[in-house]
Amino acid sequence: MINRRTFSKAVGLGTGAAAVPLAGLQAVPASATSRKEGGGQVPTVPAVASGTHTSFSRLKQVRAGLLDVGYAEAGPAHGPVVICLHGWPYDIHSFVDVAPLLAEQGYRVIVPYLRGHGTTRFLSSRTFRNAQQSAIALDIIALMDALKIEKAVLAGFDWGSRTADIVAALWPERVKALVSVSGYLVTDIEAQKSPLAPAAEYTWWYQYYFATERGSKAMHSDEYRPQLCRLVWDTVSPTWGFDDATFQRTALAFENPDYPAIVVHNYRWRLGLADGERRYDRFEKQLAPRPFVTVPTVTLDAERDPFTPAGDGSSYRDRFTGAYEHRTLKGIGHNLPQEAPTAFAQAVVDADRL
Repeated sequence: MINRRTFSKAVGLGTGAAAVPLAGLQAVPASATSRKEGGGQVPTVPAVASGTHTSFSRLKQVRAGLLDVGYAEAGPAHGPVVICLHGWPYDIHSFVDVAPLLAEQGYRVIVPYLRGHGTTRFLSSRTFRNAQQSAIALDIIALMDALKIEKAVLAGFDWGSRTADIVAALWPERVKALVSVSGYLVTDIEAQKSPLAPAAEYTWWYQYYFATERGSKAMHSDEYRPQLCRLVWDTVSPTWGFDDATFQRTALAFENPDYPAIVVHNYRWRLGLADGERRYDRFEKQLAPRPFVTVPTVTLDAERDPFTPAGDGSSYRDRFTGAYEHRTLKGIGHNLPQEAPTAFAQAVVDADRL
């Protein structure tokens, strides 16, 4: 899930931010266009309801860096590329409605399973199951190299936002534009050492649970792992009326044999309770001062996400120095792309044209 430091910065909707009621956005006719500031025409993405699609038509595998990466692909093979990045406890199905919307706009859409999820596997049993932030970001660079993608729009939420932010900050030449739910999520290890207000800490119960052997055992349990993940879904998306089948499609990704180790390491590493690897030290040093993101960016806040109170993005606005827009989606929870696929896809199209 997202960096806990952002939770403590609740702000009101201010000048320059767009408050987007989802129903209104999805009611726009498919043939309409919206005029962006500066006079250019931007296509309006056709409205679809969450759950319109349940599967991807194309699932592939490719060796990339340390991994054999499983990914979904949609759209024309030679279209401009969008890479959509999921979070925890989610998988590629967070974009099952987003991908066809973007494909219809002519994009080649790549949706990879992150390390430890779904059909993504480590090439070597000897590789440390590391989930520190720079390792996951380098997975995406390796994936782009393997697929011969020089530059792409990156769009993500939760772990995916953090990963996209890092790639955009450290390798801006590889990123055409960025869509980042909850804004700037690069983990500040030093800041993580300080407590938040108790109400904020309460929301992060699972992070501290995973810091214990008891929590690790629960994540390794075939019985308790899906129950734990389902509980998170229920609590962080209070207005999303998903059914059991929707959760079960994603829960299959949690059966990856590396999933428990990756999840537990991620949260322990963030709290300074688990070591990373020396091979990533130089990247973590570059991330420590919270580097700027210079590429065109649209940030999204979900009003009903308990981790990031929706607002004008002012708590992280100074990190984005390029062309920029911020939007708040009313009535939407943490799994924003699956709950509001039209709004997410529209953000991608708009970011690409900033």
